[in-house]
Amino acid sequence: MVFKMPFTNPFRPGAGHMPPYLAGRVAERNEFLRLISQETILENMVLTGLRGVGKTVLLDTFKPLALNNRWLWVGTDLSESASITEDNLALRLLTDLSVVTSNISIPIQVKEKVGLIDQREIVEARLGFEFLLNLYRKTPGLALDKIKFILEFTWDCLKDKNVHGLIFAYDEAQNLSDQAQNKQYPLGVLLDSFQSIQKKNIPYMLVLTGLPTLFPKLVDSRTFAERMFRVIFLKRLNKRDSKDAIIKPISNHNCPVEFTEDSVNLIIRHSGGYPYFIQFICREAYDAFLPKIAAGQEPLVPMEEITRKLDTDFFAGRWSRATDRQRELLYVIARLKTSDEEFSVQDIVALSKKLVDKPFSSSHVNQMLSSLSSAGLIYKNRFGKYSFAVPLLGQFIIRQSNQQV
Repeated sequence: MVFKMPFTNPFRPGAGHMPPYLAGRVAERNEFLRLISQETILENMVLTGLRGVGKTVLLDTFKPLALNNRWLWVGTDLSESASITEDNLALRLLTDLSVVTSNISIPIQVKEKVGLIDQREIVEARLGFEFLLNLYRKTPGLALDKIKFILEFTWDCLKDKNVHGLIFAYDEAQNLSDQAQNKQYPLGVLLDSFQSIQKKNIPYMLVLTGLPTLFPKLVDSRTFAERMFRVIFLKRLNKRDSKDAIIKPISNHNCPVEFTEDSVNLIIRHSGGYPYFIQFICREAYDAFLPKIAAGQEPLVPMEEITRKLDTDFFAGRWSRATDRQRELLYVIARLKTSDEEFSVQDIVALSKKLVDKPFSSSHVNQMLSSLSSAGLIYKNRFGKYSFAVPLLGQFIIRQSNQQV
């Protein structure tokens, strides 16, 4: 007798978890393939967008594309500690570089004193982390000089290994910033280093992923960053791709759950086309369908209950960061017709005169938007406009205000 494993819920709404089917993003992958076909690196990549739009997942799909085209790949999440000092940034780069250099050995000359005589001997040295760190410390100059030397040195060791180049891929790159108050400029050093080695035709490429605040930070640090990067802003999925993300994971004939067309349209509408919300709603709906199917009842998507859970799991923690007065401002923003896209200080001031007892002045709005940006709720784009940094936040705020009435 053959026992078949039950068909488990395929949907994965975790942070950065690969979905069972990656819908859409064909144009973005083609653009990455174009960038890695460069002989001389003129463009690096910035992959940006709101939380829940699938940046980390898409970045993970780039790695096999790079490896298949003879690119080496290193990288990780950038923590805020990498921004403390330029040496911390160097430590990050050395750690990542050592992943691909540690299996390389080179001959070096060592000196040993035998009695009163210095004897020199050639030995094989492995280019692991300790070797690179020691070389970094012995190199004269500033942190920038040391990093550039290490990058050039390691390429001299890699270029005969049948590789096209090396990609440094960093997620959560918006955490990297210059610390002018401490006279430390790790972000500037990173940009200066890669611009310098790319001008020498060394094929090291940066792929940075982060929130929409990332690219303005790059340009603020070094104006040439505007010409150094190809910026790809990930948006929500269209209706066709959203439908694929919902249907294809359960298209297996062993799957006990099937979503009707009405259910699919309901999920698309409430998810807004954002991949994380599609995974979240589908996972909850799948689990809710199973007992209904077992009982011979017609299953329906319990959207009210799912929305309540989504509010608790995803939005509530972010909402708790705002003060009462900031929440009042966010309520005004949520009532703007353009709240899902972008808005200006003037838009907020004008509507606040109609909606709240104590309207906001322009200076007050500017000040509060800056605080909300630091809290990760708002971001300022390059056109002097603002947007919610969290998808569908406006709808959550309206739900909260309706519950208080």
